Amino acid sequence: MEIDLTLEKIAEKLQSLMLGNTVTEWLIALAVLILAVCITLGLRWLSINRLEALTKNLHISFVNALTIALRKTSLVILFFPLLLFASGWLDLPAGLSRGLDILATIAFFLQLGIWLSAITTTLIQHSRQQALTKNASAATSLSALSFVSRLLIWSVIILLTLDNLGIDVTALVAGLGVGGVAVALAIQNILGDLFASLSIIIDKPFEIGDFIIVNEYLGSVENIGLKTTRIRSLGGEQIIFSNSDLLSSRVRNYKRMQERRVVFSFGVLYQTPVDQLEEIPNLVRSIIEGLGAIRFDRAHFFKFSESSLDFEVVYYISSADYNTYMDTQQAINLALMREFSKRNVQFAYPTRSIYVESPVPVRLEAQSAPGASP
Repeated sequence: MEIDLTLEKIAEKLQSLMLGNTVTEWLIALAVLILAVCITLGLRWLSINRLEALTKNLHISFVNALTIALRKTSLVILFFPLLLFASGWLDLPAGLSRGLDILATIAFFLQLGIWLSAITTTLIQHSRQQALTKNASAATSLSALSFVSRLLIWSVIILLTLDNLGIDVTALVAGLGVGGVAVALAIQNILGDLFASLSIIIDKPFEIGDFIIVNEYLGSVENIGLKTTRIRSLGGEQIIFSNSDLLSSRVRNYKRMQERRVVFSFGVLYQTPVDQLEEIPNLVRSIIEGLGAIRFDRAHFFKFSESSLDFEVVYYISSADYNTYMDTQQAINLALMREFSKRNVQFAYPTRSIYVESPVPVRLEAQSAPGASP
């Protein structure tokens, strides 16, 4: 009998109202909230463990960034969206429901911004660590890119939050657009160089240490900054290019040249016999093929010049090093001089022959004037 009375009292208590809802409804909402928190923690733990195992096997930077982002999941922030979900089992006053909806919206977009910012920062930091070994200035540019990306992410997050809260952001976006255009016009040169620097880092037309030629300027790339790229010329002076001007120019990168095509010519005297002229291409071929590490292409008697019979030779050398090319060319030139000396073939040099014929005698007969005496 006492048990029945106790159960009746409990039932009465559960059916009693509290802030417009029965105690049973409050308990159900609390159970749903606790269950939602446990599921969230479980999913977070399971996802992090799976992603960490995948990162150890594949070493994918994006998976690592996703893992770091999930570790930044805040239960305190997500508590408000979960609380809003649990409140669906309750009948709350309009003011309280609206306040909870606002808090949940702000908390959701705040957590979304933390996730996106963590992923972006981790990916850029990974690229920055790789760049530090090759290009310190590229690491500086990537730091600037990290700041710009986080600024854009949080700007979009704020606008989305305000829009979901029922605030008209059209005027704000328009104002920001006009202000952004004004700022962009004021600093367009700086922005152009900045984006050109990012383009150089991402596209990599050249890197630190590459030997490049830009118009009539040539040298080794020494530094790639946010606004300028600096090249150390062969003369020792430093040449500074604006990044935007550099990308708009034709850049020849000799560091990435896998094979150098060499064309050179020489001339012999017109007095050289035809038989010796026929032997010269084969002689040049044997000299080049005997050096090794280079590939002979052709050698021809190709032109009658003013004071020489000219030959043109083409060969390929599998090295981008200029000193290696010059050593090879020097060896070819010396070998040609030795072989020509053995065969009594002389190299031509600018000469002019003047042929003077014998003078023609001219006899002048005296003419008498009219009326003059003989």
